[in-house]
Amino acid sequence: METIDAYFARKQQELKLLNGCLRRPHALPVPRTVGEVVRQKFQLTAALKAEHALNDWTATETAWADADNHRAGPFAFAYDYQRADLDVRGPSFYAVGEEISDTLYTISGMAAIAALLLAVRPVLGEAELTMLPGSYGETQELIAAHARHLHPVTPSRDLADALARRSSQPRLLLLDSSATAARFEAVLRCARPAIDLVIFDTTCFASGSGRIRRVLAWARRSGVPVVMLRSHTKLDSLGAEYGRLGSVAFMDWTATRTARRVALAALPEETRNAVRLLGGAALPAHFPPYVGAPGYRELTARRIAAILRNSRRARRRFATTLRGLTAELDFAHGLYVTLASRTPLDEATARQAAAAMSDDLRRAGLPIRHAGSFGFDFAATEWFHDATTDRYSVRVAVPDLPTAMWDELADAIAGWWCAHQGRSAAA
Repeated sequence: METIDAYFARKQQELKLLNGCLRRPHALPVPRTVGEVVRQKFQLTAALKAEHALNDWTATETAWADADNHRAGPFAFAYDYQRADLDVRGPSFYAVGEEISDTLYTISGMAAIAALLLAVRPVLGEAELTMLPGSYGETQELIAAHARHLHPVTPSRDLADALARRSSQPRLLLLDSSATAARFEAVLRCARPAIDLVIFDTTCFASGSGRIRRVLAWARRSGVPVVMLRSHTKLDSLGAEYGRLGSVAFMDWTATRTARRVALAALPEETRNAVRLLGGAALPAHFPPYVGAPGYRELTARRIAAILRNSRRARRRFATTLRGLTAELDFAHGLYVTLASRTPLDEATARQAAAAMSDDLRRAGLPIRHAGSFGFDFAATEWFHDATTDRYSVRVAVPDLPTAMWDELADAIAGWWCAHQGRSAAA
């Protein structure tokens, strides 16, 4: 358990880290409330963005001046027209002790996966894509609408056996942390996966997560190449949503045994080409300048550990106090839980319920907001659609809060949800 005093001391360290990246640091008052932490954090990141814009004024779309002198903290950039050939030099966001052979940065996580999936076609042609039930909804939409060369297969049971099945087509596995913990673990129990490429969306795992290391070790033992996709907006910016940024990271494939490894060698270049043609290259201004600062990785690990600790407490609480009123509590990432209604919800009524709950509890002085993301210093509520069951629910993203404060908020959420199930979701 983390005490309130220890929590504010840790938050002060986060604020000092952000402040230290400014050329003209601000005078920082010691935060006394979660609201003050949030306000100071977003004000400091806004100041960092403004300072970058003023200092890097020659970083235009055409890079017509000082083309080799654009920087954001430890990151250096070189590019020509429209950043189509963007070259990024700097620290890796990942801290998993594995060799990454090539990394491409994009304007968002969805831009990263779109470029990779489209690049598969000139490299492998048509391919079978195995997806876990509950994979990220927008990824499923993207594949159905714009990646017709991929044939999605979603095994409903016996994942390990399904992965061991041979196919005449190239076979890809999309491993997504939005799946349940049980399904994610079932994949890692497959001793002989008949897979040509693992596409691993790491967005909801910490950049140094043990789960990432386990997936890479499993793929290495199986001789299967891995590409990691990530949106960096959520967990990699100390909860401040510094800027939209995604990446495609190709692991070292030299030791893989897949028969199609020679063809896959062209995938990084084809992905780079897709990023260029889609106009999805990253913006230098969106790279958080504090990523390489001393203490960054430790503070990031501590805040995500606090979120996961709070999530475990919430799952136990809600399983007891909200019997019959929960949807999924045990996602592989552990960052949020979902609440079910006695009456069916659609997107509109789920959104209204999420907003009403956060508004009521926020007026009561609790750190919660209606926001469509996660990884904040406040709890965030939003509607949620389970593509497997086609049901809507309300998502509660667990915050980085001291233990006692989160327990109080979790009890308030459970109480509000129980009290409002006798009325319409919009009431």
